[in-house]
This record gives sequence, structure tokens and C-alpha cells, in this order.
Amino acid sequence: MRMTYVSLAHLIVKDCGKDDPDLKEEMEKQYVDLLSEELRLHDAVGKQQSQHMNITLREARKSASEYRKEAEKCDVATETCEGARERAALLLTREKKITALWERRAKLLGWE
Repeated sequence: MRMTYVSLAHLIVKDCGKDDPDLKEEMEKQYVDLLSEELRLHDAVGKQQSQHMNITLREARKSASEYRKEAEKCDVATETCEGARERAALLLTREKKITALWERRAKLLGWE
């Protein structure tokens, strides 16, 4: 029967200390310690990812708030310009009417 190194190593570790109760207990402790350490590492990685996600979320909210404020400023400026344009159009219409009136009066009086 031919065994690979991996299966041989697994067999050696698995059978290590099976006849010695103290060694068997120590090997089980090491296995439990390794699993505990792996769980702690997974927990630490999860916490780091959560912190990174929270920081990224805060930055995204801050950016969104800044963009919203800038958009509101643009809206106010657009409304101001639109109001000024409407007033200017109204004043231009009035000036055209007054100019037409004066031109008619001037023609009636003989001016050309």
C-alpha cells in the first residue's frame, strides 16, 4: 500500500499519543487551542472589516451630504437667476412699450 505524505502525516498526528493519556490530553488541548486561535482570528478579521465598512459608510454619507448641500446651492442660484431673467424680460417689455409710445408721439408731431 502506497501512502502520500499528507495521509501519512495525518495518520502520525492522529495516532500520536493514543496510548499515553497525558500526551493524548495535551494533543487535544493543542488542537482546541488552535481552533480557539482560529476563531479569535476570524473574530478579529470580522471586527476589522466591520470597522472599515463603518468608516466607508460614514465617508459616503458625508460626501452625499456635501453633494446635497452643493445641489441646494445650485438650485437657489438657478431660482435667483430665473427670477432676475423674468424681471429683466418684464422691464424690457415695458421699455419697448414706452419707446413705441414716444415714437408714435414723435411721428404725430412730425419727427422722423
